[in-house]
Order: sequence, then structure tokens, then C-alpha cells
Amino acid sequence: MEDAKDDLGGLVWSRAEQRAAEGDVRYVRELGSQLADRYASAAEQLREYERQLAHVVRVLALTPGRDSLEQLLQFLDEKRPSGHGVLPRFVASLLAEHHQVADLAATVFDRREWDRLDDLRACLFHELVLRGVDIDAFPPLRSWPLVRPGRHPLAWLPVDRRDLEADVDFPSRSMNGSAAGVPGGLPAEDRMDPPTPRTSERSALRDVATTDVHESIVAAVQAGDWGDCGAWVFMLDGAVAPEQVPALLPALRMRCVDGLGPTDRFEIAIRPVGEIWRLLFATASMGGMGNSGVQAAYGRLWAWRSIAGLSGAPAGASVEEVERRAQQSTWFHFEADTDWFHNDIGSHYGIAALSPDCRRLAVLAAMDTD
Repeated sequence: MEDAKDDLGGLVWSRAEQRAAEGDVRYVRELGSQLADRYASAAEQLREYERQLAHVVRVLALTPGRDSLEQLLQFLDEKRPSGHGVLPRFVASLLAEHHQVADLAATVFDRREWDRLDDLRACLFHELVLRGVDIDAFPPLRSWPLVRPGRHPLAWLPVDRRDLEADVDFPSRSMNGSAAGVPGGLPAEDRMDPPTPRTSERSALRDVATTDVHESIVAAVQAGDWGDCGAWVFMLDGAVAPEQVPALLPALRMRCVDGLGPTDRFEIAIRPVGEIWRLLFATASMGGMGNSGVQAAYGRLWAWRSIAGLSGAPAGASVEEVERRAQQSTWFHFEADTDWFHNDIGSHYGIAALSPDCRRLAVLAAMDTD
């Protein structure tokens, strides 16, 4: 098929149908083979360009100073490159980690320029809020909530850091590497492990989670692209004291405790809601194995959404309503030796939330293995 070497595209449009009609379908197959080879080569070249662009953006983002900021913003505004390494949420996270707040406020939040970078600004604003920046000390940051696009997904989030968000984890990045990890393992304090042997009788309670509630509860885990997760909601027959929850959980009809024997490990601790939020935030923002999550701004959003589903906040509730319900709920962190939990360190956990009236128990189980 020597004639296909010089003008492959022309042959596709001018000769393929004719050769097929003449019965020379082998010619058409060979034409397709050459196209597939060229496509694979071009796709690999495109991936290499994306890697190179991501590194250029990373170098500019990690180089302190207003000059590097201005060059980066001009490049992003003019060229609007694509690929994971140049996503606004990722670039914003790099900037928040490596630049002075005064430089970011004066440069990134100057809306007279870079008019197509509002998504970057929205992400960077919440990166800074979570890092404890005093927004009121920087006029461009203070005015951002007044001028930001109202329909942006992050507009629902509070413009100040709430008490339960005060102790969170961020990744550490350099020019050629990064370090991050989800806080794992149960704490030694506030343990409520039920005595063994436990009853092997399963509870008659049934999961009543609607699709919307289920999606809300697992939001942080799915955003972090973990391996698997499950969510359940049980309406209890009567009020259940927090002290009764550790014995109840292993008996519930949930995949995460299927096969748990009367003496198999089931460990549980009662936890402050801030520790639960920290775990959900790390899950979403830093992601599971083989990915880097959705970074802090969107990690914040999805952590709040999971908290809302677990605490039973109504659909469309404000941050203030979600926070109020979360603070009034009782929170548990648990682990178990079952087939569903693979029990790799830092890659599995269970969360349970008992409502303020002690009649609703919501559960989230997550695991991530390779």
C-alpha cells in the first residue's frame, strides 16, 4: 500500500469507498491500520505536550514573586491550556502553597486583567480561607465575595473558616514531586469498642437512604476517586443513646460489615465533628491511590456535602444549617476486619452519625486499594 504514504487523508476520502465497492476490502483494512498507527503516535505526542505544559505551569506557579505570577496569569488567560496539570483548582493550590498572600491578592484578584480567570480566583480564595488567611486584611480578597460569579459551585461555601475546619491537611509540592496522605487509623482516646463475643444476630432495620441522600453522603469519597464506598441511613425504632451505637453498628445490614464474626475485630471511637470533617476533606482534596484529588477548594465543598448528608440536613440547606446539625450530632469513626475493608493503612474507614434526637443513624464506609 505504497500509495497511502504521502496523502493518507486524501486516500481515505477518495479511494476507500471505491476500493470497497470493487471488492478490495483488504486495501481498506490496511488503510485503517495506517490511520490507527498515526493516531496512536499523535495521541502520545499530545500527551507529551500536556506533560510539558503542566511542568511549565508548575515552574511558574512554584516560583515566588509577582513577576512569575503575572507571567503565569498572562499565559493562562491567553492560551487557556488544557490537561489535569493546568486545571484552575490545581494551579490555585500550588499558588496558595508557594506565594505570599499580599502578592496573590494584588495580582490574581486584580479583575481589571485576566478576565477569564474567575474559576482560578474562586478556587484560590477558598484555598486561602482554609489556610487561615485573614481575608479582611487584604481589600482585593475582602471584595471577592461581592464581585464573584454568583452561580459558581463554590459560591455556596462560607467566606470564613469555620471552627470544624481549623485543623486540616494539605499536600506538599516541589518542582518534581509531592507528598500527601489521608489521616488514617483510629485514635487511642475515646474508644468505645464493644465487648466480644458480639451477637451474630442481624438487626431488622432497613436502609432508607434515598438516591439524593446517598449521593450526598458519598460525595467526598467519590470526588477523591476512592476504590469503593457505601452509604446507609437507618431510622431507629426509638431513641438510641450514643453508648449503644458501637453494639448496633456491627449488626446492621451493610456490605461493609458482611461476614463479621462475633470475635472479629470491630473498633470504634467517638470523635469530634472537626476530626470527621478533616478526614472527609483529605479524602476529597488529596484523593485515593493514583490520583491527586480535587484540591482544597473543591475538597472543602464535597466535605461539606458529605457532612450534610450524614447529619441529615435538608436539601438546599445553608452552610449555617449544616454546621448546626453537624455540631449537634454524635460522630463515630470505626474499622472492621471484613472482606469489604481491605485494611491497608490509611485507605479505609467507616463513619457514623447519630442525629440530635438519637433516632437517625447514617453511615459512610470507604476503602481504597490497588
